Formats: sequence, structure tokens, C-alpha cells
Amino acid sequence: MVQQYQSPVRVYKHPFPLVMMAYERRFPTCPQIPVFIGCEIVSDEELKNGAIRITERRCKLNVDAPYILKKIIGVDFVYFIQKNVLDRRNSILEIEAYNESFSSRVTVIEKCRYFVHPENPEWTCFEQTASLDIRNFFGFENSMEKLAMKQYAQNIAKGKEIIEFFINQLKEEGIIYVAPWKDTNEKSAEDQGAVAESQESLSEKETYSYMDNKLQNREMQLSSDYIERYLGKLNMIQESKLIQLRQSIKELRGSSIPGDATLLRFLRATEFSVEKAKEMLTQALHWRKKHQIDKLLEEYEVPQVVKDYFPGGWHHFDTDGRPLYILRMGQMDVKGLLKSIGEDDLLLLVLHICEEGLLLMEEATSISGHPVSQWCLLIDLEGLNMRHLWRPGIKALLRIIEIVEINYPETMGRVLIMRAPRCFPILWTLISTFINENTRKKFIFYCGTNYQEQGPGSLSECIDPEFIPDFLGGSSEDNVCEIYGMVPRRFYIFDATTNNAYITEGGIVPKHLYKMELETTNEQEHNLYHSISLSRGQIHRVIIRCNDPGAVLTWDFDVMRHNIIFTVLYQANDVSKNLSSESLTDKDAELLDAKEIKGHFIKVEPSVICHDGESIQGSHIMQESGIYILQWYNQDDPGEFLPSISGHKAQLMYFYETLPSVHYRGSMMSLQSAISTKSEAVSFLSR
Repeated sequence: MVQQYQSPVRVYKHPFPLVMMAYERRFPTCPQIPVFIGCEIVSDEELKNGAIRITERRCKLNVDAPYILKKIIGVDFVYFIQKNVLDRRNSILEIEAYNESFSSRVTVIEKCRYFVHPENPEWTCFEQTASLDIRNFFGFENSMEKLAMKQYAQNIAKGKEIIEFFINQLKEEGIIYVAPWKDTNEKSAEDQGAVAESQESLSEKETYSYMDNKLQNREMQLSSDYIERYLGKLNMIQESKLIQLRQSIKELRGSSIPGDATLLRFLRATEFSVEKAKEMLTQALHWRKKHQIDKLLEEYEVPQVVKDYFPGGWHHFDTDGRPLYILRMGQMDVKGLLKSIGEDDLLLLVLHICEEGLLLMEEATSISGHPVSQWCLLIDLEGLNMRHLWRPGIKALLRIIEIVEINYPETMGRVLIMRAPRCFPILWTLISTFINENTRKKFIFYCGTNYQEQGPGSLSECIDPEFIPDFLGGSSEDNVCEIYGMVPRRFYIFDATTNNAYITEGGIVPKHLYKMELETTNEQEHNLYHSISLSRGQIHRVIIRCNDPGAVLTWDFDVMRHNIIFTVLYQANDVSKNLSSESLTDKDAELLDAKEIKGHFIKVEPSVICHDGESIQGSHIMQESGIYILQWYNQDDPGEFLPSISGHKAQLMYFYETLPSVHYRGSMMSLQSAISTKSEAVSFLSR
């Protein structure tokens, strides 16, 4: 496999002629690069009256490898050929190097370029690309690839330091200026200094600002200084992957490409896989265009019921400078909000908050002087109870989580869970399956009142005590957000009388504000739903032992992602005596999931393909004693939505119940037929 690397642009704040003089001092030896033993000039010629100089060197490098590997390959040194083409008239140095040793087994090609900064002629830029292809190397291909990339990374890191070292050496010798090359046939070049003179009229601050603007507009290659200032420190491979993704998206979309911070977030979400990040980003860009997400900040109007009863808002920053959003979920009337604005508008509200977060991060990065690429979410669960575990509410929440996870990856810095009550583990069990593993690691749980303690692990480590709301024991006035730092007023809901931003206390939404009726079923039923995730080819079974002929088995489940096949199976009593007479628990069903179930099972209900977004209800009268199985199967389907991103995983919530024959007088489920019914959930994305 060919390993490729492309560097960001590195900027030397020195003129090109001075950098070239410093560069020449690297030869014939360079103590700053220990593996570089030395070199000899093979050829050196000048063309076009000295405008072009072509130099070829044979370079000797030490094999920086374990002793045993050196013995196996039989050498201590390898040789490279380096060809330099210096264009003095245009101030460009092109370098190409390739390996002479083991060229039939390994191909290493490196290309570098020094050139004048496009916006400041007194600065010099440097960029490089490299490729490594190890076809056959005595069975040590993987080891050699790792060694080569490690050594190459070390040399790159030293490259800029070495040039600066030799420039400082020249200055110590009194050489601070090297005249630009001039063709002896040309007339006096007084006018050639006009550009430099006009550039010098700019202050250094103005020049920096101008360069930053150009870099952010990405009219030139990414600068290493820009990356560190606006994106954070990246290693060599990460820098290269960022540039590769940027070029790949540019080829696909022309000049309409997202900012570099966005590209970096999608790379981090896919562990810096350029192909996966490209696919995920392409899907997200299509989604944004289809639903006009770019216009959301300008066009979205917050419904009055949200202003009055949605207990959330932006509130200062955490200790790492991330914008902080506070949501008092325990005070939120989920059912009331859904019935008054609907699932679609609740999703719009969340997307609006996410768009605000992106803009706040950009502004924080611009003003704070360091990269801010994520925001912080504090969820206060004081007041959470079983009414919050209402099935339509959970269903809407899971749908929102899925959309946000796919389209806003790596925007969440950390999630602070405060004052979780006893029922929270039930909610967490339901929703945690649907949250990306990397995001789950960012959850910090505070039990009881330990968040008020000082020292390691306290809330004050995450939020400055001055900005902790007083309902969490802090000094910040309850429900009022002071306008702090760079947070724009447009991100807050204001009290017209006091002109203060505030977070409402939530509360019950009055029924006269309801605009729609959502499905109604037994409240207790909604609290008993189980959440599962099925990988490709995986089966989940719930096993029920029936000793009550005539009892009714009912089921109700929602498919949250992918397609699944649902089947009901039966095995006669005489071949299942080894199982308990009691219904197996869900945990037991999980344990039996991967085991072979012995004996012959028959289908008592036809298999049903259940699609993404569908709700399935059904029942079966258990006429005979024996073992009954509810079975969900994730069959591979390459055409499914974002298969490479979701990993072919299906996700669903289910509930089942057995109704004793003696007490059966009807059911909360429809028992009119043995055929399951489907009701497709209407999604915001289908509008």
C-alpha cells in the first residue's frame, strides 16, 4: 500500500535569497539531522545566463533501524539522489529526491518547493509531498513502513528549525541581507523594488491580518502557522489528511467547500479516514442543502411557547473557553412541547441551537486567540421523573440525536449531567445506545451534591465559580445570563422590561396551547421500552415460556435506524424442558443471543421486513404451551442510509407483554388479527 504525505505550507518570515543561502549551508553535512551522513555533488550546471541552476547530489543516510534488521538487510547506510532546480528569476526552488538503495523493493519519492509568499514578497513559503511504496522488503514491510514514516516525521519537524538555525548563524556573521538575483543583460531594476516598498508600508500587524484573511479564504495552501492558530496542533499525518480531504472535497464541489474547522471535525469523527470523512461530509452537505440549513439562523423564528416554556439557553463559557449551553431537562414538559409545536419544530429548535454553537465557536476562536472547536452542554436533571420517559418523547429525542450525531460530529466538548434522580438509569439505558461512543466518553456525571465540592472532579473545574448558576450552588443569578465576552446578544432570549437574557424555568405547557394529538397509550408502557443495537447479521431474541394456553403475547417496537426482519417462532413443550418455567429476563435473552437454540422451531407469524422509521404493533394467541421467541434480525442491505457511517447497525426500541388467558378481556394492542400493523413515523427530513 502506498503511504502518501502532503504538508501544510510553512512560512519563513525572511526573503527568498536569504533562505536560499541558509539552505545551502545544510550541505555537505548537517549535524542537526543525525541520519544525514553527507553528500557529494554529482552534477552542477547553470543555464540561461545563470537564471537556472540544476544541482544533483548523492546523499548518504544512516539506517535508523533496530540492529537485527540492519543485519538482515546487510547494510548500515542507504543512498538517495536529490535533484534541485533553482529558478533565480522567479525565486523558486524545486527539489525532488528518490531512493537509489533497494529501488526494486522500495520506492520513496519526495518533492519540495520553496517560493515567495504570494502576499508578502519579504517572506518565503515551503511545502512538500512524499510517497512511500514498500513492495517487498524481506518480510519486514510493515515494520519498515512504520520506521520510515516515523523518521520522516522527525525530519519534517526539524526542517523549519534548521533553516532558522542557519539564518541566525548568518546574522551572527553580519549577513542580514542578500541581494536578489539580477540578469546582467537587464537594465537597472529600480522599479523592481516598488512592490517591496509598497509592502513595507504595511505595518507587521496589518500584514499578519491580511495573511490570515487570505489563509482563511483558502486561496493558498494551508499554512502551518494558520493550522496551529485556528485549528490546534496536529501531527504530521493529521495535517496531511486535512489537506487531502480539502483537495478531495474541492474537486467534488469546486470552490463551495466548508471551512477547515468543519473538515477537521469530520476527520476526527472518522479517525482521520479521508474516504469515510469525505462520504460522511458529502451526505451532510447534501442534507444541509436539501433542508436549507444555512438559512436557519436568519430565518428561524423561536415559537412563543418555546420562549415561555423551554428551559435552555447559552450561558457564558466553560473553563476551556467553550460556549456553554444549559438545559434544565428536569423542568421541561416534553409532552407539552411536542403537542404544542410538534416533533418537526422541536428538531428545528435543536438544529438552530447547533447552528448557534458553530457560530459561537468561530467567534470564540477569532477573539480568544486559540482554537475553540467544540461547545459544552450542562444538563440539570433536578425534577426528572417517569413522566419524562414518555415513548413519543423518547422517540423524538432519539431521532434528534441521530440527526445531530451524523451532521454535527465532534462539536460536543463535554456533557455535564447534574443532579440525576433514581429514574435516570432507565433513560440512560434507552438513549446511550444511540449516542456515538466517542461522544459517550465526554459525559461527566455528578451524583447528589458532590458537584459543589472544591478540588479535583468538582463542577468548578469545568465552569468558573463566578458563572455557575445559583440553582447549582453558584453565584450567577438564577435564570439570568449576563452578556459575557464575545457572546452576541442575538443568541439570547431577552426580557423586554429588564433587557436581561434569561433561561426560563420551564414548567407545564397549558393544554390550550396544544395544536396536535400524539399517540396515547398506557403511561406505564412507555416506561418499559428496551433499546437495542444490532450489527450486520446479528440477531436479538426474547424468549418467553408459556404454560398458559390461550394467553396473549403482544409486542410494540419502533425501528430507529436501518431495516430489520421480525419473526415470531414456537417450539413445543416436550423439547424445551431444560428451560425455566418462568419467562426469561431480557438479560437472559441477551446471553442466549449468540448460542444455538436446540430443537425445531416453527414460524407462527410470517416474517416481516420492518423499515427505518416504522412503528410495529402486533399480537399472537399462544394456543399451545411451549417456547415462543420474538426475533429481530439485521440483514445486510448495501443500499441502506449511510451504511459505511452507521456501520450497518440497526437500532430499535421494543416492548412486549403476556396477557393471562383467564384475565384476557382485550388488550391495549389491536388483537383483531394475527398480522402486525405498521405506522410510518413522519419525519422532518421527509418534508
